[in-house]
Amino acid sequence: MVLKAFFPTCCTSADSGLLVGRWVPEQSSAVVLAVVHFPFIPIQVKELLAQVQQASRVSLAVLGTWCHRQQESEESLGHFLEGLGAIFSHEPWLQLCRERGSKFWSCKATHQQRPGTPGVSSEDHVMLIFYDQRKVLLSHLHSPTVLPDCQAGDATASAEGLAAIFDTVSRSEVLFCKNQFDEGPVRLSHWQSEGVEASILVELAKQASGPVCLLVACLLSLVSASGSCRLWKLWPLPFIASKLSTCEQLRHRLEHLTLVFSTQKAQSPAQLMRKANMLVSMLLDVALGLTLLSWLHSSNRIGQLANALIPMADHVAEELQHLLQWLMGAPAGLKMNRALDQVLGRFFLYHIHLWISYIHLMSPFIERILWHVGLSACLGLTVALSILSDILALLTFHIYCFYVYGARLYCLKICGLSSLWRLFRGKKWNVLRQRVDSCSYDLDQLFIGTLLFTILVFLLPTTALYYLVFTLLRLLVVTVQGLIHLLVDLINSLPLYSLGLRLCRPYRLAAGVKFHVLEHEAGRPLRLLMQINPLPYSSVVHTYRLPSSGCHPKHSWGSLCRKLFFGELIYPWKQRGDKQD
Repeated sequence: MVLKAFFPTCCTSADSGLLVGRWVPEQSSAVVLAVVHFPFIPIQVKELLAQVQQASRVSLAVLGTWCHRQQESEESLGHFLEGLGAIFSHEPWLQLCRERGSKFWSCKATHQQRPGTPGVSSEDHVMLIFYDQRKVLLSHLHSPTVLPDCQAGDATASAEGLAAIFDTVSRSEVLFCKNQFDEGPVRLSHWQSEGVEASILVELAKQASGPVCLLVACLLSLVSASGSCRLWKLWPLPFIASKLSTCEQLRHRLEHLTLVFSTQKAQSPAQLMRKANMLVSMLLDVALGLTLLSWLHSSNRIGQLANALIPMADHVAEELQHLLQWLMGAPAGLKMNRALDQVLGRFFLYHIHLWISYIHLMSPFIERILWHVGLSACLGLTVALSILSDILALLTFHIYCFYVYGARLYCLKICGLSSLWRLFRGKKWNVLRQRVDSCSYDLDQLFIGTLLFTILVFLLPTTALYYLVFTLLRLLVVTVQGLIHLLVDLINSLPLYSLGLRLCRPYRLAAGVKFHVLEHEAGRPLRLLMQINPLPYSSVVHTYRLPSSGCHPKHSWGSLCRKLFFGELIYPWKQRGDKQD
């Protein structure tokens, strides 16, 4: 039988003593956590292990002895260590020894009594695996990726064994608080033997985090209470708030702030990582917003934007007027229905005139509006981008109206033509059963149907051309809004803290381990070095990506083309969870 002994690399130069750790019978593995040095009293060692076991819920025990033969006088110590198995009984009993002035090791695992052979001791082969205790303690082991069916069972068993080792080290952090500078009766060697690692700034931040979180949580509760006031529920305020990207982004950031500054402690590493990702995302968002704010308020750029906005709007209106005049003539040599063409053209020209009047009416207030929009960047770049998206929607509201008018008129004619086409075939749509049934029509009905079908067919090209032009304009505006929403969604959902941790300390996000052979000679135990495989960047983004309320495509390309062909309204900018009309 081959036993696996996981030995920390920080204890390879430790003085002789006892091996303290956990025995994992399912994996036939011994996880060594520390070395207890001489002199010691056995009852005090047992009391220490009982205290650590009560605090960490890990069954710790004395696994065996460790002998480091640094000098000639210590050779007699090995005979004394062999007799400690009677005091600290454990099956199997490990005996690890490092030869003096040599890189060779000797490892034995003895059983005092074998079933069926009382009084006879036996030995097992030992595979010695070195691991970095600090990295294993600080790392978080992730579940393995899905493998083919032939390897799924092996992968599950291997993952369970690694999880047991990582869990043992992480839960035994109480044991690592003891170091050789303590005044206690037991001296230990582990990764913090030279003293507990600490930082004054980190300790001060920990002490100040409690009152700060409590204060911010109280302020956020006041904001939430004011937001739930009945005044904000009066129509049409809820309807307007549901259509504005700014309100959605502010609500999203308020949820993040409430979670980050919650006084409840994170229950798992995943929750802690989520809080850290949210905090870093908000800090980066505010930093980018302040950068934008300083750029806007330098060199009077807000005034320059306000002065350029009115001529730009006039230029867009002039181009739309030229486009409508082109459609009212003979666009691309097509023969249109002149009466319907003139009615639609004058109708849309009147809307452009109203829009120009609206823009010029707002021109004295545009600079102040832009100043307040720039000031909102102190809340974050995402808030400023959301306000920009809402302003773009207001400035292009006439294009949206043109699209809705054209789509409704085109959809009405398509529905009329499809209904009249069923009339020619002796069919009708059964509303109750939601299916097409046979139906008999008299001569008058067929005559009226033929007349209406002919009228709609000859009017369809004119309506379809207007619908096509305004749909393309609307899709252009929606594309710009979609790019803005994608940028907001990227800032909101990108796990920046996890990516920074993967870049600077890749061992913190472990996907698995790999082993390097250190010694493999006949008559000597096999010695391996366990190293942590970091999680790939794509898996980091997929695992720790934050939930976002940004825009997401609701339709496939086929569904989108079908809706455009039949004139159904599309809302690709709507927020997740909204219902369509």
